[in-house]
Amino acid sequence: MSTLSHADLLQLKRWNTPTIYNGWEQITSQDIAADAFNLEPTTDFMPQMGPMIGRAVTMVIEPSNPAHKLSYDARAYREYIASIPGPKIVVVQDLNKPNFVGSTWGEVNSNTHRALDCVGTITDGCIRDLDEMTNAGFKALAARLCVGHAHWCPVRWNCEVEVFGRRIQPGQLIHADKHGFLAIPPEDESRLLEAAQFMDQNECETVIPAARNTTGLTQPQLLDQLDAAAQQFGDNTRRQFQRDGEW
Repeated sequence: MSTLSHADLLQLKRWNTPTIYNGWEQITSQDIAADAFNLEPTTDFMPQMGPMIGRAVTMVIEPSNPAHKLSYDARAYREYIASIPGPKIVVVQDLNKPNFVGSTWGEVNSNTHRALDCVGTITDGCIRDLDEMTNAGFKALAARLCVGHAHWCPVRWNCEVEVFGRRIQPGQLIHADKHGFLAIPPEDESRLLEAAQFMDQNECETVIPAARNTTGLTQPQLLDQLDAAAQQFGDNTRRQFQRDGEW
């Protein structure tokens, strides 16, 4: 894990996930059109809670299969969750996808994981007890709602999982909100905060005011203003990162 402090994570949480992406794309060697973000649609069922950020703790479930309960060691699973420094996001792969039959998450499990310093979940399965989960302060990005829990229990944990078309490793830093999620490659963590701050300020000082401060401009003047702002945005980005910016 990187040396990002809790204060760094709190600052990263102040922005939405697209803003974090804007910083990430300037510092990564990954493919910014294919890597790190969810490739399938997901729903944020608590958008009013804003973004969440945390380390991935992982599990795989198969609620249709009662046999898994015969070997499940709840204490061992909770010891794994407790052993990872928080904040944590529980990333759950549902083997029943797309034929969902039950949910890991409800009032009890969300409160239990909140006590273990987990701030939310990303699951390609279901959630239930939506109001109670919200009351627990446990955010969820999921495929849909459901009624029951069926035979939920972890099949395995602390392993690579795949959710919404993205593979996630245990301990990976994740930023998520109503737009989706970004799973940060470990080598990009140390520069992420600085890059996100810079790109947000860059927008606020160039292309956004150029599009807002238009009173009294003729159409040619407006177009010239937008062109100049985009040029300045790109110049600033190239000077900072030696890369072209979005504009």
